[in-house]
Amino acid sequence: MSTEQILVLLMKVAKKIERKIKRMPEGTTFKYQQLDIEAKEYGAATKAIERLIGKGIIKRVTTGVFYKPKKTVFGELRPSETEIIKPYLFEQGKRNAYITGTALYNNLGLTTQVPKTVKIASRSKRIYISSGSIKAKPVKSYVDVTEENYYLLEILDVLKDFTKIPDLDKKGGILFLQNKLRSITGKEINRLINFALQYPPRVRTFLGALLTDITGLENNSLKQSVNPLTTYNFGINKELLETAPNWNIK
Repeated sequence: MSTEQILVLLMKVAKKIERKIKRMPEGTTFKYQQLDIEAKEYGAATKAIERLIGKGIIKRVTTGVFYKPKKTVFGELRPSETEIIKPYLFEQGKRNAYITGTALYNNLGLTTQVPKTVKIASRSKRIYISSGSIKAKPVKSYVDVTEENYYLLEILDVLKDFTKIPDLDKKGGILFLQNKLRSITGKEINRLINFALQYPPRVRTFLGALLTDITGLENNSLKQSVNPLTTYNFGINKELLETAPNWNIK
C-alpha cells in the first residue's frame, strides 16, 4: 500500500469513528467492536482513537475500552460502574454475559449492599475486570446468555440466591418476584420454565410455588422435576407465600 493510500485509509477510518462516537450518548463506554471496524482498518483505528483521546473527545477506561465523557457544570463525569462493565458483556456485538450476584440484587433494589467485586455470568467465556475501583470475576451461567434471555436468567438468579441476598426483606423479595412474573408474557413464562429446568431443584420448586400462587395452577414439568420427599429451606412460611407448603418449601 502506497503512502497516499495509507493516508486515505487513515482519513476514512478517522471520519467513520468520529461519526460513530458523535452519535453516542455522553457517558457511553465502548470497545473497538462497537465502532464497526474491519480487520484491515484496526491499525488506522488505533491511531484515530489515540488522536481523539489527545483531544479529550474520548477517554480510556482500560486497554481496549473507552468512553465518551459526560460534561456537566461540575466538570466531566466518569461512567457508572454498570456502564464501564457493559462492553465486556458483549462479543462481536452480541450479548453473551450479564451481571449477577449482589451487584444485580442491588440494582434490582433487593439489597443496599454494594459488593467490592462484581460477578459476571457467562457460559462461553470467563470475564475478569480490574480497572481502578472496578473489579469483576466470572461465574458460569446455566444456559447460553443472549439479549433475549438475560433478564429471565436474572429472575432465576434471584430465586437461586434468595436466602443469600444480604439484608433481603423476604416479604418484599417475594412481592418483587410476583410482580416480575406478572409483568412478563405467557411465552416468556414458558421460556423461564425451560431455563429453570437447567437450574438446581430449589430454583424449580420456588418458581413452581410462585407460579401456582399467581395462576392457581401447578406446572407439571416443574413439579415432576423435583423430588417430592425433599424439603427446601427458604425461611418462607404460608403467611409469606400461601403455596409454599405444596412445594415442600419451609
